[in-house]
Amino acid sequence: RKQANEYSTSSSDDEFESKPSLTHKAKRILRRRRKLEKETKQLIKQEELKRLHKAQAVQRQLEELEERQRALEIFGVKLERELRGESDSGTKDETQMLHEWFELVLEKNKLMRYESELLIVAQELELEDHQSRLEQKLREKMAIDDSLKDEMDLNEEDEI
Repeated sequence: RKQANEYSTSSSDDEFESKPSLTHKAKRILRRRRKLEKETKQLIKQEELKRLHKAQAVQRQLEELEERQRALEIFGVKLERELRGESDSGTKDETQMLHEWFELVLEKNKLMRYESELLIVAQELELEDHQSRLEQKLREKMAIDDSLKDEMDLNEEDEI
């Protein structure tokens, strides 16, 4: 008991006990920060993957659209020749051919609008990706203590 009493009343022991608790708190804070950084990196990676998948889907749709436009173009050329009488297929009625021609033009315009929408989505994805990279770069810059940064680093951080 006497030894335990001496241990608990010593001032140097009190200081020793408070320091480990501070380092314990610092370690907990550091662990939390690392955990948050890890979770943030995972979220960023997931967002990048989502954008990648969306970009791949847009690319596939654009390729399919191009094929459909090519097929319409070939059919349009054939139909145009028939309307001009350059083709020897006189079985179709001229009004029917004109109707097909106008449907073809409407379909082609519809595909062009869809292509424009897809290109806008692709551009939006590029901008989101660029924004994500800038945010990551800014986080990295801000993680560095201000006292360690030179003027160029501070200017770059402001620019970002």
